[in-house]
Amino acid sequence: MADEAQTFDLICIGGGSGGIATARRAAAHGARCAVIESDRLGGTCVNVGCVPKKIMWQAAHAADVMERAADYGFSGVAPRHDWQALVSARAAYIERLNGIYARNLDKAEVENITGHARFVDPHTVEVDGTRYKAERFVIATGGVPGRPAIPGGDLGIDSDGFFDLRDRPERVAVVGAGYIAVELAGVLHELGSEVQLVVRREQPLREFDAAIQQAYLDSIEQGGPTLINHFTPAGLEAAWGGYALHAEDGRSLEGLDQVVWAVGRVPNTDTLGLDAAGVSTTERGTVPVDDWQVTNQPHIFALGDVTDNPYPLTPVAIAAGRRLADRVWGGQPERRLDYRDVPTVVFTHPPIGTVGLTEAQARAEYGDEVRIYQTGFVPMDFALAPAEAKQRSTMKLVCVGEDERVVGIHLFGVGSDEMLQGFAVAVRMGATKRDLDDTVAIHPTSAEEVVTMT
Repeated sequence: MADEAQTFDLICIGGGSGGIATARRAAAHGARCAVIESDRLGGTCVNVGCVPKKIMWQAAHAADVMERAADYGFSGVAPRHDWQALVSARAAYIERLNGIYARNLDKAEVENITGHARFVDPHTVEVDGTRYKAERFVIATGGVPGRPAIPGGDLGIDSDGFFDLRDRPERVAVVGAGYIAVELAGVLHELGSEVQLVVRREQPLREFDAAIQQAYLDSIEQGGPTLINHFTPAGLEAAWGGYALHAEDGRSLEGLDQVVWAVGRVPNTDTLGLDAAGVSTTERGTVPVDDWQVTNQPHIFALGDVTDNPYPLTPVAIAAGRRLADRVWGGQPERRLDYRDVPTVVFTHPPIGTVGLTEAQARAEYGDEVRIYQTGFVPMDFALAPAEAKQRSTMKLVCVGEDERVVGIHLFGVGSDEMLQGFAVAVRMGATKRDLDDTVAIHPTSAEEVVTMT
């Protein structure tokens, strides 16, 4: 039996962004809280996700800018890249963030418990032999990278393993069709690797608007990486001269220095003892929740990648957790996360930014009420580039109804990542095409194209 010092109002299982945000907000409302984490604080995002990925993207972007420096009259810009120096600096930065997370928990008077939590009953978890009780729990353990169940699958690395690479592989296959695959493929390509992006179907990013899919395809056809489609992996073997990746149709990619699996993530629930707590899971291992993040046990909540929420994004988990804490401990009974119009960015080269409905989704919901505005152009970043190096941007508005309410904005091109945030606010506020038209454009920018489409 745990003593009083080991009893809490809330225990968050998982010290990632979602769990920490929930505990800190609940503590601010006066709850006695603890966070249990078996690994480094910050979870996937800080340690093997968003943060180190963006650092690698920035390095790749710097390489691209230096390559184009000659367009602006610079000569002799051919620096040697030190991958190990980048990895070392990235590790130091992340270690500093881990410390900031720990200090923030301490400032919020949230107890930081290190170890692996497992339920022993609906109100008790055990961590390395010590038991902790709580009135409520939040499951925020996230996910782990999946691997294909094929012979030799363990010879490749996953997205976590990508951040353990001490040297840049010269020839690499990145297997996957989602945003993690295209991001890692782009980083490796821009930093000098020969990259093959391997997808099982026709093309990657199939959940995005068709215009974005095509813009990305046009971009990599012009500058790489190389797309290998209709390739279903059947086996991976270590052969003379490098790895060989074999497809079900008999094709093989040979002489590879590395294979990166980016084939999806698996919810991290297997060892939590959810049966002992009476918490239901799906066949895939996710924890079903209602619109209020409540599991089938009314005192146990779940949020982030461990659920089936449609947006496996760090800010989504943070927002869901803070709203949950506001509702339960902050006296705001209607507070919950609305998963409508969540903006997201894919850090390709150039980046993708999207919010709201795709054209296909809008037509399925609104039929003939949909009106599309689309533009393509060469941004000024490439104004002085030779014709074969000019990179085009694509922008698309999805509007519905007589007032042409904007229900979707889809961007591909330089600056899309930064410009989307403000336009996402406009979409959530119900902006119409006329509202965009009546906004004075900022010239010369790529962002002005969003408010000048005809």
